[in-house]
Amino acid sequence: MSAAESRPEIDPELESEEGPDLILVVDDDQDIASFVEFNLKVHGFEVVRAKDGQEALEVMETHRPGLAVVDWMMPRMDGVELIRRIRAEPLTSALPVIMLTAKSMTVDKVVGLTAGADDYLVKPFDTAELIARVSTTLRRHKDAREVSPLTGLPGNARVRREIGERMRNGGDYSVGYIDIDRFKSVNDVYGFDRGDDFIIALARSLQRASAKTGPPSIFMGHIGGDDFVFICTPDQVLPLTKRTVTDFERVADRLYEPIDAQRGFIEVPDRRGNKQKAALVTLSIGVAQATSEGRRFADPRVVIAVASEMKKVAKSQPGSYVAIDRRREAEEGA
Repeated sequence: MSAAESRPEIDPELESEEGPDLILVVDDDQDIASFVEFNLKVHGFEVVRAKDGQEALEVMETHRPGLAVVDWMMPRMDGVELIRRIRAEPLTSALPVIMLTAKSMTVDKVVGLTAGADDYLVKPFDTAELIARVSTTLRRHKDAREVSPLTGLPGNARVRREIGERMRNGGDYSVGYIDIDRFKSVNDVYGFDRGDDFIIALARSLQRASAKTGPPSIFMGHIGGDDFVFICTPDQVLPLTKRTVTDFERVADRLYEPIDAQRGFIEVPDRRGNKQKAALVTLSIGVAQATSEGRRFADPRVVIAVASEMKKVAKSQPGSYVAIDRRREAEEGA
């Protein structure tokens, strides 16, 4: 494993920032609905209202709320039935819902939660409790939605937020971008299920390497396919990547058929049916660094773009390779 320096061209693909969360408030008591709406707006949320369950379903045909605050007792369609309808519809089945009601008996809470409510808020309630429960439920839902179902690691949005937090804190940090070299050959020869095994193996190797590297804690994300990101201190980069490469290559060898592992390559059929030799998988790792002596970044997407460019540098080298960008601020336009 080696390290290199380069000056990648920075051309990140910019995406629009997320706007305020839209909350659907469903309550036939207009005083309570107005109170909830006012306090949610004061705390930065956008709000759309409906006076009963039937109207709420109609509202959701044209709006995509991030969470619903639903009263239990309403005309036409009560809150329990509304939640059941929400859970039965594929487009809204994952919508987080907080049940708002004057009922406080345990059996009533059980009915609401069984119907699919994520949380329960009993009237009367104060503003602090309302905002806390809305914020917590939204955060829980976003975290669950952003986690890779294959590896259990955070996804793209969570990675960007984590980098943003490091930027705001002002300390030194490094962002690494990892993928598996010749991963396509594994899928072509062994199928996607075996390919998933390699992806899971890399996630576990990263986790084991992180545990051995020690504090401070290292953030790891899975941004799709065989692409992973880690965020750590600059001093942790080489110990972490060395342990990850060693562990992954050891585990990956066992995922190949014994004959392929022994001879050191697999045979991949081309479009004409001829077999081409493909070496066993290795790792390419690109690293962007923000330090007081070097560079600083203003956008998480630029950091990822630099790490991605360094990963391309790593791919141009044989074997598992780490390419680290060490440019200083003064070199930006050079």
